[in-house]
Amino acid sequence: MGPSGLLVALALHLAVCSRPHRDYCVLGAGPAGLQMAAFLHRAGRDYEVFERESAPGSFFTRYPRHRKLISINKRHTGKANAEFNLRHDWNSLLSDDPHLLFRHYSQAYFPDASDMVRYLGDFARRLGLHVLYNTNITHVTLDKDPQAWNGHYFILTDQKGQVYQCSVLLVATGLAVPKLVDFPGSEYVEGYESVSVDPEDFVGQNVLILGHGNSAFETAENILGVTNFVHMLSRSRVRLSWATHYVGDVRAINNGLLDTYQLKSLDGLLESDLEYLALVKDSKGKFHVTLKFLLENNSSQSADSIPLPEDDNDNFAMRVAYDRVIRCLGWTFDFSIFDQSLRLSSGTEFSKKYPLIKASYESKGSRGLFILGTASHSVDYRKSAGGFIHGFRYTVRAVHRLLEHRHHGIPWPSTEYPITQLTSSIIRRVNEASGLYQMFSVLADIILLKEHQLLPHFPSSWNTLAPSMLSG
Repeated sequence: MGPSGLLVALALHLAVCSRPHRDYCVLGAGPAGLQMAAFLHRAGRDYEVFERESAPGSFFTRYPRHRKLISINKRHTGKANAEFNLRHDWNSLLSDDPHLLFRHYSQAYFPDASDMVRYLGDFARRLGLHVLYNTNITHVTLDKDPQAWNGHYFILTDQKGQVYQCSVLLVATGLAVPKLVDFPGSEYVEGYESVSVDPEDFVGQNVLILGHGNSAFETAENILGVTNFVHMLSRSRVRLSWATHYVGDVRAINNGLLDTYQLKSLDGLLESDLEYLALVKDSKGKFHVTLKFLLENNSSQSADSIPLPEDDNDNFAMRVAYDRVIRCLGWTFDFSIFDQSLRLSSGTEFSKKYPLIKASYESKGSRGLFILGTASHSVDYRKSAGGFIHGFRYTVRAVHRLLEHRHHGIPWPSTEYPITQLTSSIIRRVNEASGLYQMFSVLADIILLKEHQLLPHFPSSWNTLAPSMLSG
């Protein structure tokens, strides 16, 4: 090897050796990232949180757009038991500090999003969590090494080209990429993330909203009093949370348009698959909805010459022209920063929204990579509360306990009782435990009876990592 080759090899060696190394790297200082950081910090682990903004909870500085959270802040239950009260506190993270309960930050039943930003900032500061702010991780890949905990290190590169290395990667970036529509004329559609929130901008207008979820109804609620009418269009029927018992469905606080629709006051709910539609802009700047195949079969493609549908897909209400069309279709995971070697997505429709993970929240493609928070909801989608703070604070705790056992030999927390207290202990857990209450069908307790000592053994809130071992 010549002198130049030696210099290159030396430079590469120094670059690898100079990488800041952490046992644990956490991406994102939102609720899930801070919750994991709190557990790692309390356990004295070597960790770092990477946050692209200058403060925690940046998602809540922008969303929801109309600032009212749908996570309830029930400050009074008539009970003094802190564990029981967490069943009905949907915003607090888990810590040993009684000041870090969300009820100290807002008196509103449905709090303002700015209260969540303030709470998360205090959570990080009071606990002294290690967060690198203004650090945007733009690329993540693997570096195989048989000496590493999982047979490889995770290599993270930020916006300045700084490289970091860690043994375990905990991704808590949430679902941050707006779900887009792709049909002719979709360039005319405004996004929930950028459309005006000032009702005065909608006075006397006809508005079409794409979507039947909370963001769509929240947007409609904001402009109902000033528009001519609002139509809401989606391929699926409206699901109401009080009927489905799923917190992610439309909440009563947002569903004012259902009143005006059912009372025949011009507003409407429409159903059609968006991929079959097309949007055409006329000479007056108004938008007309038709079907894609009708647009494709018309050479002029002007609004006046393209026929409206006249078959089973016809909806007379949609023959009217709209002044605005707004997309409120939810969010997907940002896969763009992850190298394909991490194998986070299979390309199927569901995995375009959520990463591919096991029941343990570990990636199916990369050992040592865990998905936390909202993006982990694929494990219990529409079945439990894992996509929301009051659910994933417990699944994050389960992942931390798994890591403590796997890498540090710390057994899963448990309590031993005399056999005479078995029944009373079970009844107390049933009546008080918050993790099992919120993450039903996902978390469970296991009771182990010692053969000779007749002592029941209660591991606390095991995650369903081995379903055959769990009976409920």
